[in-house]
Amino acid sequence: NMKKLMKQAKDMQNKMMETQKELESMEIEGSSGGGAVKVVLNGKKELLSINIDSEILNDDKEILEDLIITCINQAQNEIDKISKDKMGAISGGLPSGLPGF
Repeated sequence: NMKKLMKQAKDMQNKMMETQKELESMEIEGSSGGGAVKVVLNGKKELLSINIDSEILNDDKEILEDLIITCINQAQNEIDKISKDKMGAISGGLPSGLPGF
């Protein structure tokens, strides 16, 4: 039985590693200002691109900065949610403190 349990643990660890790679390759978009500012982050939360509608470039600098921050935070929150959902489905609610998981 211990051998079977170890195999199951190894299989789960492999699934988690595959899922982690999948998550890292994702591209998530965040937007604000009615789509006037858009960012794309990968699953590692690295900024891949930013698109700012030229019409808002004449707006107040602080407003534009706030819109950019909002986009990035929105995309990061979405990445966290997707990651939690996918990893939770694999672990089946195992305690996060288990070594190797």
